[in-house]
Amino acid sequence: MGSEKSVNRDALQAYLNQILECTRFQDYCPNGLQVEGRSQIKHLVSGVTASLALIEAAIADGADALLVHHGYFWRGEDMRVTGIKHGRLKKLLAHDINLLAYHLPLDMHPQLGNNAQLAAHLGMRADGRFGDADLGWLGRVADPALKTVGDLAQHIQQRLGRAPLVIGDPAQLLDRVGWCTGAAHNMLGEAIAAGATTYLSGEIAEPTVHLAREAGVAYLACGHHATERYGVQALGTHLAAQFGITHRFIDCDNPV
Repeated sequence: MGSEKSVNRDALQAYLNQILECTRFQDYCPNGLQVEGRSQIKHLVSGVTASLALIEAAIADGADALLVHHGYFWRGEDMRVTGIKHGRLKKLLAHDINLLAYHLPLDMHPQLGNNAQLAAHLGMRADGRFGDADLGWLGRVADPALKTVGDLAQHIQQRLGRAPLVIGDPAQLLDRVGWCTGAAHNMLGEAIAAGATTYLSGEIAEPTVHLAREAGVAYLACGHHATERYGVQALGTHLAAQFGITHRFIDCDNPV
């Protein structure tokens, strides 16, 4: 990729662990280096999920390391290296590519995190937090032209490239907005308790629909992948500036 600068793998991981404050979190997966590759990193590829498609794209792009939000070794998954897991790991190991994955620490970071970056992308200003470890964000939409839930839904479609599923009345006036990226439908009750009248997340579950309707809260399900594209991209850009390496974000489309 033409970069003359490189960063040592262990130094990069130490820096990431520090700025993302990984020791704060009891997560569902190991955060940090999940698969060890070459010791020096010149070119970093970032993406949402370490799928085979993203790995192959990173190989084609000449990556020394792959930085993702969704990595491997989730709590409760089959530990055997067979089938799809074998295929993914084999590709990484054969091409000596490091896999760095950060889950909750990336959601939480106040500037580079998924919630912060989604807010910046949609023009929402946070002034509060809710939920376990203050994972959820609370605030208002900055643009005064966005007056209703329907206005916000159209804005989300324009900014994220897909129409959110809207539960509730599109004509409902916007007031306090809560948001949490990814699979945070189970935080709706905490968002309501914190004062949210509109809630944004990536996904929604069947019981959550009833809770939203009965509470009179509008719920906008914007897509798990779509809400978590921006944190890892911002983190990769930050690392490129910090260490003088090259970085490319590769978006393997996912409609969910």
